Amino acid sequence: MKTLKHFRLPFLISAFFLLASAKVADDKGTERIQNSTAVLKEFTKMTDEIPHQLLEEYQGIVIIPKMINGGFVIGGKRGQGVAMVKLPDGKWSDPVFITLTGGSFGLQIGVQSVDLVLVFKHKGVLTKVKNGEFTIGGDISAAAGPVGRSSTASTDQNLEAEIYSYSRSKGLFAGISVNGSNLAINKTSNTAFYGNGVTSAQIFESSKNTSAAVVELKKTLSEL
Repeated sequence: MKTLKHFRLPFLISAFFLLASAKVADDKGTERIQNSTAVLKEFTKMTDEIPHQLLEEYQGIVIIPKMINGGFVIGGKRGQGVAMVKLPDGKWSDPVFITLTGGSFGLQIGVQSVDLVLVFKHKGVLTKVKNGEFTIGGDISAAAGPVGRSSTASTDQNLEAEIYSYSRSKGLFAGISVNGSNLAINKTSNTAFYGNGVTSAQIFESSKNTSAAVVELKKTLSEL
């Protein structure tokens, strides 16, 4: 006859592996946030920077560290990162985990790792993604972003584009196109980091997370 101890042991083992896997997932989220912070810091070291005025006027940002971009004739892109929007008080929201995928046609050979930053004029473009996907292109396209800490020159004097794209590879601006790419909420990563039942909409509306990685990301973004 099996005792209570015999039934308890499998339960404890299962609980241990469940907690361990959750910890690994949470660590991955923290690492992704830390990598996003590193991307922003690297952008500030470049001769051509994202204009400060742009970040003051625009309401959303997506940061994707080490996005894979490449292929043979038919190219593809895939990367995981975070999205943040400005709150009514001017602070940046907590980061929402996202995934960007896309393909392109053209003469291209090889694979490269690219750090990608997308700056959004209206935060609603990001907050309305929720359970679906948003395709960059069509009515809302991404344009190459102007550079220079205080300059609004380059592609658009009046900063009228809905999305500005900045990509960096090996310390230099890479100039890749992201039009046609799909931006989707990464529910698995959000659940692992924030817990069950927390939606992307709730994360976008909050700035309460006090983990060291999130605090450093917000600080770095505010100082750009």
